[in-house]
Amino acid sequence: MPILVSALLACVVATAAGLPAMGGARVARPNKPKPPRWHPHVAEARRYADRRAGDVAFAVIDPRGRMQGLHKARAAPAASVFKAMLLVAHLRKRHDSGLSARDRALLDPMIRRSDNVAASTVRDLVGSRRIERLARVAHMRDFRYHPVWGQSLTSPRDQVRFMHRLMSYVPGQHRPYARYLLSHIVREQRWGIARVKPRGWRLFFKGGWGSGTGLVDHQVALLKRKRRRVAIAVFTELNPSHGYGKRTLRGVSARLLAGLGR
Repeated sequence: MPILVSALLACVVATAAGLPAMGGARVARPNKPKPPRWHPHVAEARRYADRRAGDVAFAVIDPRGRMQGLHKARAAPAASVFKAMLLVAHLRKRHDSGLSARDRALLDPMIRRSDNVAASTVRDLVGSRRIERLARVAHMRDFRYHPVWGQSLTSPRDQVRFMHRLMSYVPGQHRPYARYLLSHIVREQRWGIARVKPRGWRLFFKGGWGSGTGLVDHQVALLKRKRRRVAIAVFTELNPSHGYGKRTLRGVSARLLAGLGR
């Protein structure tokens, strides 16, 4: 066989086998296209909110740390989302010690079942100064403490910042416990964002509602997947009913988070 034909044949065989061709050259392979970078669907959530009865405000922080929303600075009574602040304030008070059986007997029902009596006891143990100090540390601009804790004022931008960096405010030894409580809300209170959690993401959240009247229905949440974080705060007021408010929370959250689980 002529030398030139033999060399060409060897090159073809090597290429077909995925081996380097003569002269060390490699076959170029097309680059796999990267998936589009996810972003919260704020425009869709705004359009949905504008169609709902009552007042709706929300804020979201995306994985790149950017905040967007609707009426982000509108302050409203915190209701039971205030209990997430009470949890963190109490854990900070115990920064140099473990948690007692009494601590756990108060914090567990306060977060997982939203027990109001436990929350009032924790508020008394923590005191207003620690709560207001936590608000300053978390750079809350619209927070106003009220002795009737559910009437303390706060805004979506306050709470989304707080949730985005939530674990940085908790002493290291107490972080696993805080994560457990906020990810194990009882089943009957897992509405709104809990119904639309994206696949592959962990959800830590707390809801607040005005005694089931629809006057106030809020949720604050942190979603985590490896090192990625997304925080959301959705506030609603003057809903026709509690059920209506829950549907609004779900609708806003679903639109903001669309495509996140892909």
